[in-house]
Amino acid sequence: MSRFARLAFTSTVRQVQQEMGSAAAAGRQLRGADEEPEPLSDAEADFIRSLDGFLFASVGETGWPYIQFRGGPPGFVHVLDEHTLGYLDVRGNRQYITTGNLRADDRVALFFIDHARQTRLKVFGHATAVPPGQDPALAERLDSPRTDGTVEQLVTIRVEGVAWNCPNHITPRFSKRELSDALVPVQDHLARLERENAALRAELAAHRADARPNPPRAAH
Repeated sequence: MSRFARLAFTSTVRQVQQEMGSAAAAGRQLRGADEEPEPLSDAEADFIRSLDGFLFASVGETGWPYIQFRGGPPGFVHVLDEHTLGYLDVRGNRQYITTGNLRADDRVALFFIDHARQTRLKVFGHATAVPPGQDPALAERLDSPRTDGTVEQLVTIRVEGVAWNCPNHITPRFSKRELSDALVPVQDHLARLERENAALRAELAAHRADARPNPPRAAH
């Protein structure tokens, strides 16, 4: 059923699941699990395209994991096909920890989370990072949309397995863009009320002026 579970549920993990009472439920994900890479569904591809950032985990030669955040406009992570993701990597703090890790071990985990809709997706894959001049056609394909900055690398991830995570404990948060979109109807309503109030104030002022008694005429 799940290539992701096949990779994640090691013998030690299965032992812990047994100890914690979740072995039966977790085992259902292993029934018929494929040994071949798991393709991205339309729902997973659309979800990835909709986000403006994700977490990227790699492992160094010391055995320590390393996580970095990658962000950009929605769609900067391109779904090249049902097995491949890609994006243009731009210059950052120039430590190149992830890039170095990939040269020793290309296995990575990606974590996509939508706080507003309390949804998250986990991805296992094999990643590569190459200079943009090495594949100009791919560089052009990944160019729009992309993260602003000096492009240093083309990063591609060959997907091995995917898994939707439960929504529990995801605190709803909203980006500036999401808030702006959500507040458009409210702002329109407020603008209409302000126009109506201005018209009513003008009408009231005119009514008061008409009702004001004329000053008495001076006697001759």
